[in-house]
Amino acid sequence: MINNRQRRGAGKNQQSNSPRSMGGHQLRESYMKRKLLTLTGALLGLALTASTAHAVKIRVQSVIPAKADEVVMLNDFADNVRALTNGEVDIEVLPAGAVVGVKETLEAVDKGLIEGGFAWTHYWSGYHPAAMLFGSPTAGAGLGIDNIAWISWYMNGGGKALYDELWSEMGMNIKGLMLQPVGPEALGWFKEPINSMDDFRKYRFRTPPGIPGQSYKDIGVAAVAMGGGDILPALEAGTIDAAEWCCPKPDSVFGFQKVLKHYYLQGLHQVVVNADMYINGDVWASLTPDQQNAMQVAADASLIRSLAYRIYENGKALKDLTENHGVILHDTPADYFTEYMAATEKLYAKLNAENAFFNKVHNSMTEFADIAVPFWSGAQMSNANLGMAYARQKQ
Repeated sequence: MINNRQRRGAGKNQQSNSPRSMGGHQLRESYMKRKLLTLTGALLGLALTASTAHAVKIRVQSVIPAKADEVVMLNDFADNVRALTNGEVDIEVLPAGAVVGVKETLEAVDKGLIEGGFAWTHYWSGYHPAAMLFGSPTAGAGLGIDNIAWISWYMNGGGKALYDELWSEMGMNIKGLMLQPVGPEALGWFKEPINSMDDFRKYRFRTPPGIPGQSYKDIGVAAVAMGGGDILPALEAGTIDAAEWCCPKPDSVFGFQKVLKHYYLQGLHQVVVNADMYINGDVWASLTPDQQNAMQVAADASLIRSLAYRIYENGKALKDLTENHGVILHDTPADYFTEYMAATEKLYAKLNAENAFFNKVHNSMTEFADIAVPFWSGAQMSNANLGMAYARQKQ
């Protein structure tokens, strides 16, 4: 007779030695492993898809050579976009003429021949006169707005919404990003000292294209528009006699000090001047909301990063120009300011009367200036006086 213990033992032995029992366990284990591998593969596939599905390369053709100082900050913006999007949005900066000619840059972006472009908004004043109010509002829009006050209007006074509207007014399939406030710009470089506007009018003077250049023609200056990379060769060839580009650092990069030694810092044509980037509208729409937001955040950050960069870099360059390259600083003749402001007033009156959107933007700037300029100009006056007193002590 078999007792209960023996039965239990026999059952245990039979169960542990059962081929069917062992095979079932192995089958279950194999099945779970296959499921785990399948799930892991699927997850890896999803991760790879997620990392590449929204990856985009944006080629941005500049209107200036790769060596230009503005490209330094454009690459800084591109690096920040790359970091904020974990590498999903890759901006490649191309020099002037890499794909299309400088003058064709905006239309090439509009048509999708290139994904992006970089210039100054006023370069496109021929498409719409209001472009100059964003890129280079001549003489501070005639309202006393300086480069910092302009940023305040853009960020808080309704300027950004109007900037977005500008591209629709132009009929361009473009999303713009304002990046670099680079003013105030110097009056420019001359072979000899100028003591009056009569002296100024003797020279063939390189100016920006569009309305800023036209304002010089309105006061009798022989204004010649050309790209930044063409200025030094034109000076060396005698095609022009005097020039402006920007300010000490960018000017020195282009080498104007090799030909001209008389430098005038105070000018009105570009008290405010802003560089911006243009993205094809379809490319912009293809970005995810997070990518669009990252680019906008990087653009807003670029405004202050560029401003901070320029103040110090221009200071270092001016010191080098005057101490090591024989450049002589002069004060701008007094009659320049009266003549230029008079011409500017006529220009704004004409454009406000002729173009409704120009008038809309300028009215917005006027409303802002009525509130902000009395405070800001008063505060800056004491800062300027303090700074000039310190500078005189160092001379």
